[in-house]
Amino acid sequence: MYRFLARRREPPPIGPASDDAELLAAVAAGRAEALRLLHQRHAPWIRVRLARRCADPDTVDDAVQDTFVAVWRGAHRYRAGEGEVAAWIWTIAIRRLISTLRRTGAAPPATPYDEARLVTESAEDAVLVGVEHGDLGTAVARLSPELRAAIQATVLDGLTVKEAARLLGIPEGTVKTRVMRAKARLRGYLA
Repeated sequence: MYRFLARRREPPPIGPASDDAELLAAVAAGRAEALRLLHQRHAPWIRVRLARRCADPDTVDDAVQDTFVAVWRGAHRYRAGEGEVAAWIWTIAIRRLISTLRRTGAAPPATPYDEARLVTESAEDAVLVGVEHGDLGTAVARLSPELRAAIQATVLDGLTVKEAARLLGIPEGTVKTRVMRAKARLRGYLA
């Protein structure tokens, strides 16, 4: 009478050696230890990448926490053939950061004047400000989403081609080609 219950398969056992897709499937089945493992694996690099976009550590922490709450609630929406788990989580994280910034209604706090004299702006920070608010930012915004994602992952986020390929869920050669095309178009836009 209840044969369908006997056919129900339990998710495979998980552990630190499990890949991200297995962990996400276990999260979708309601296994909190799988979420803990995903958090341990991905929260550090997500926090670093979000901190490059927002100087307020509390806002970044809120975005990271919201990200993993969203992963817990929406793990069943992930489709294994549609890209890497890390890319899926990163998409959630950056959207959560934007939502957190919008919710607070203010820009991240600026460094007070007294502290500004003690701290020298890094070259990376100067470039990122120029990218976001200058002519280069406008040119990057004009790129197609595929080219923009490749250039952001490799140039702005400092990922290797291999890391960018894993993050975007595309072959390394495709990343190289998209970066080459993006640079060519940016040169044309900025000429």
